Amino acid sequence: MGESLAGPAMNAIINTFVLCYAALFPIVNPIGSAPLFLGLTQFASEKVRNALALRVAINSFFLLLGSLFMGSHVLEFFGISLPVVRIGGGLVVTAFGWKLLNSDSRPDGDHAAEGSPATVPDTFYPLTMPLTVGPGSISVAMTLGSQRPKNADLSTLAQFGCGAIAGIAAIVLAVYLCYRFAEATVAALGKSGTNVVVRLSAFIMLCIGIEIIWSGWKELGIPIH
Repeated sequence: MGESLAGPAMNAIINTFVLCYAALFPIVNPIGSAPLFLGLTQFASEKVRNALALRVAINSFFLLLGSLFMGSHVLEFFGISLPVVRIGGGLVVTAFGWKLLNSDSRPDGDHAAEGSPATVPDTFYPLTMPLTVGPGSISVAMTLGSQRPKNADLSTLAQFGCGAIAGIAAIVLAVYLCYRFAEATVAALGKSGTNVVVRLSAFIMLCIGIEIIWSGWKELGIPIH
């Protein structure tokens, strides 16, 4: 009897894992965010950058997990809809992308030459949010959480929870690895090439922010005259 139930239970966990991973990975996009992470931490030592990468991964795990399991309840409590979250979050991403795009910092050593202390960005803002886990990721996690079985027994909820946690853990592992080895990945580009990649990534982030705002606006059904 136990073995007959093990198969469906494992299939349910795997299906939830694949669903969460496939839905969130393209939005989180750790590979595309790695150059931006490197640009924001360019004045930090390798040891500090590695510690930041680990902390960002941990923060991302709990932020995605909280969004998946509690996000829909929080929105319902405050009477906030997902389209409004997308618009508000899109504004944050747009502002952040614009700030990076117009940043005067250059990876050419001028900062260190001035003798001023190196500035290490905060691990939560902006490295975790919105750089790694932005409004798009949060809204997708909330949507996935709202699709969990309703009025199900404890076993079914446990299967969903295990699959979802495993999927999020796999994503944050990819985040850590991409950020941890970001410097080695873009080393071949050189300082000028890295600066180009950072600016280009910032412009893409700006466009993504505008796209998120537009999608939220369309979902609200507000006509544009």
